[in-house]
Amino acid sequence: MTVTATSVDESDQLEPKAAPGSRLARLVRLVPAAVAALSGVLLYVSFPPRTLWWLALPAFACFGWVLRGRSWKAGLGLGYLFGLGFLLPLLVWTGVEVGPGPWIALVVVEAIFVALVGAAITAVSKLPAWPLWAAALWIAGEAVRARAPFHGFPWGKIAFGQADGVFLPLAAVGGTPVLGFAVVLCGFGLYEIVRLALESRQTRVVRRSAATVALLSVAVPVVGALAARGLVSDKAEDGTTTVAVIQGNVPRAGLEFNAQRRAVLDYHVKETLRLAAKVKAGKVAKPDVVLWPENSSDVDPFADAQAYTDIDEAAKAIGAPISVGGVVERDGKLYNEQILWDPVKGPTDTYDKRQIQPFGEYLPMRSLLGAINKNWTTMVRQDFSRGTKPGVFTMNGAKIGLVTCYEAAFDWAVRSEVTDGAQLISVPSNNATFDRSEMTYQQLAMSRVRAVEHSRTVTVPVTSGVSAIIMPDGKITQKTGMFVADSLVQKVPLRSSETPATKLGILPEMALVLIAAGGLGWAVAAGVRGRRAGDV
Repeated sequence: MTVTATSVDESDQLEPKAAPGSRLARLVRLVPAAVAALSGVLLYVSFPPRTLWWLALPAFACFGWVLRGRSWKAGLGLGYLFGLGFLLPLLVWTGVEVGPGPWIALVVVEAIFVALVGAAITAVSKLPAWPLWAAALWIAGEAVRARAPFHGFPWGKIAFGQADGVFLPLAAVGGTPVLGFAVVLCGFGLYEIVRLALESRQTRVVRRSAATVALLSVAVPVVGALAARGLVSDKAEDGTTTVAVIQGNVPRAGLEFNAQRRAVLDYHVKETLRLAAKVKAGKVAKPDVVLWPENSSDVDPFADAQAYTDIDEAAKAIGAPISVGGVVERDGKLYNEQILWDPVKGPTDTYDKRQIQPFGEYLPMRSLLGAINKNWTTMVRQDFSRGTKPGVFTMNGAKIGLVTCYEAAFDWAVRSEVTDGAQLISVPSNNATFDRSEMTYQQLAMSRVRAVEHSRTVTVPVTSGVSAIIMPDGKITQKTGMFVADSLVQKVPLRSSETPATKLGILPEMALVLIAAGGLGWAVAAGVRGRRAGDV
């Protein structure tokens, strides 16, 4: 004899009831899908340039409601809708100059990872302490997305939306995985508190153990963040250095600026000469270190005598070493390179960008894409080559770690500079191709999180803005406007101590991935046992 076990979808307890087959019933069935998509949009709104970081909590609370108690197939679809709601508006800047095709294709692929996480969360949602397993699964999804495909795309990590939030100090504890985990856990915990409160009103029974876990899911991240504030400091440990951040601007926004490489170089030379005149007049302190953006000299100074002369003139005028962002061809290979330019010795050291951008600095599957559409291959005519070593320049006694633009999104790329001795981090970037989109603010928020994560001053020299100086506590002390020529000069602290996040490296992320795997394994095993118990 076979006994069929039936179960009630627990999320149905919070859904309106309607007669089967009625128009209202059909609309009711669409409610979870609509909530999933709108929750994703709410998560997007929590990201910069807005300072509504706290909206991430109700976003995940709503996401927890639509997923809990459902089938994995439903979780897959609802997760995909959540991913689309979040990533479509977040990444719209990727289509500013190349049209909607690449933007939509990127989002369609990236949302698959969110869908898989959604399916996994439905499985663990039936377990005790499910917010813990669910939050760990989200971070596991971010870990995979940061590595694949094409070396990963970590943009949209939950941690990067928390630069203004109370949870930010947790970045110093375990980096972006721990910071993101705390936010997601708190969001799921809030939903669980509401769910249990409604349940107890209906049943007049309080499940103390479940209630305790729900309260801890909210309390522990908040208390942990408050306790971690002691790790955040902007005090100098190795003295100070006066940095100058140069923003030369570009002739006009868009991809066309690459055809105006000489003008971009001239702008950065002129802005540096203008700063030198201010220094000579006593209006501005003399900098010890001068930082130019990525692509500030797309004219190869090793191959172009005039470019070499112009940069050398700027270095001599300011009387300080300059980190110049150049595009350099060497041994037939193209490199996105930072060049250390000494006012006396000229170019003395280089750093080649290691995490290069797919479809921007190199074209994956070039032959296949060329066969589909030859115009696609003209967008990236020659692939950039990857650097192999961390870049730490010694500039007037200060050790400056270079993290070039896109690299700021990758945990390992930033940490490697600090463990290699960097006392200050510079993130030279070029956002001109993305016009006035939110991209520059999203990237600036990443740099603020990195400042707290590794307790380092972070400078962000950008070709067209927003350039900024960020203290080790994540606060911006100076910044420029967009598409203006400007310079920032400030005395900043040098630090050499390592935060727990710096020391632990990848270990917190690995631990959370193992927790996620353990919860998913438990859920699968429980499901198998349940099916066997249904057969008598």
